[in-house]
Amino acid sequence: MELNIDATTALSAAQEVTHMDPMILLAGIGLIALAIFFIFFLKRVIVNSILGLIAFAVLWALGIKLPFIATLIVSVLFGLAGVGTMLILYFFGLLG
Repeated sequence: MELNIDATTALSAAQEVTHMDPMILLAGIGLIALAIFFIFFLKRVIVNSILGLIAFAVLWALGIKLPFIATLIVSVLFGLAGVGTMLILYFFGLLG
């Protein structure tokens, strides 16, 4: 079986499928670039935020009742360092 497909046949098939809408192509490329950005550049930030939330949950389970909303926001934004800072502020009585 021999396949003789030239560029015009492939182009016409691609035009038929996508109706030559460049926004579909740009959206696909944008989503791929966004995924690569999140995977490579924000991986540490996301892991740190998740670890901060886990530390906050462990502290809450152990009975250390930090202010919920403030500590939740700080732990999501700053991770473990934020939870540690909130603990220090709580120890010195600066957090209610």
